Amino acid sequence: MPNKTYKIVEVVGVSDESIQQAVRNAMTKANQTLRNIDWFEVQNIRGAMHGDKIEFQVVVRIGFRLEGDPVT
Repeated sequence: MPNKTYKIVEVVGVSDESIQQAVRNAMTKANQTLRNIDWFEVQNIRGAMHGDKIEFQVVVRIGFRLEGDPVT
């Protein structure tokens, strides 16, 4: 099994459509700014009310591989 080292970041995705869209928004933005994304997990789901509108928010932990030679 190859030696890999990961860095984990947390981002918050937001959508007024759905929880799934909030996750997609978070991952789309992360994919624009991070390389080597291998996995993600939804840590928290919450929402906010703005008058009569619902805003969905998800905290997503994203794991990406660090570049360079493996640690031996």
